[in-house]
Amino acid sequence: MLNQKGFMGLGLALLVLLGIVLSVVLAPSREPARDTLAAAGGTQEAETRAVVRQYLLDNPEVIVEALQAYETRQQAAESQRQRAAIVAQAEILNHDPEAPVLGNPEGDVTLVEFFDYRCPYCKRMTDTLEQLIAEDPDLRVVMKEFPILSQESVEAARAALAAVRQEKYEEFHFALMEGGGSFTEDEIMAVAASVGLDEDRLRADMQDPAIDTALRRNHGVAEKIGVTGTPAFIIGDTLLPGAVSIDQLRALIAETRAKTS
Repeated sequence: MLNQKGFMGLGLALLVLLGIVLSVVLAPSREPARDTLAAAGGTQEAETRAVVRQYLLDNPEVIVEALQAYETRQQAAESQRQRAAIVAQAEILNHDPEAPVLGNPEGDVTLVEFFDYRCPYCKRMTDTLEQLIAEDPDLRVVMKEFPILSQESVEAARAALAAVRQEKYEEFHFALMEGGGSFTEDEIMAVAASVGLDEDRLRADMQDPAIDTALRRNHGVAEKIGVTGTPAFIIGDTLLPGAVSIDQLRALIAETRAKTS
């Protein structure tokens, strides 16, 4: 997945390439004098430009193919960079002590999810995540709180990490995901009460500096590996951005398991 800087760089490169091509196509043919060596060189250049110009006019699809090939190479380079970054960040991605774990803590395959409680696509993936955990007893799921949409997102994430202290993260997480699009303080506490959390203790635990440190660490890791939106899933050295299908996740889990077995 290209980040915003990557897309801007790609767009600029494509514009430069297109400008070069158009300068050849639109440049008028010249027929300079042939009585000097310099003139002969100029004639050869003009003839070459004329041939290229005519070829591109006759085969405009070549321009499109060149741009597409360039974009493909850029995407491949970004994918390679991203995989290397994921490998470099593997320890903090998979074993951050502040990151809650769902499913089997000793599972043989780890699925990492970056999410925001206000993200509608994250909410859409909730049933998928629950189904994967239910059907795969060896799946380990690391939850990366990644609040990027609003201050309400931040408060919901802080409350969720505080719920870990009462060993009710999983219930609270899924209850928040089932909620509406906004999370005022009263709404967060209402959801907390619905799953049996002690409100006073939750409020106190939300002030723990370790929670803010964990959120900053999640943002830092996300930036290094190129996660710019939610949801985003990581299995092994592969990043899957967006609301992907359960079959895509199953296939990648199976592929990763086969590599490590």
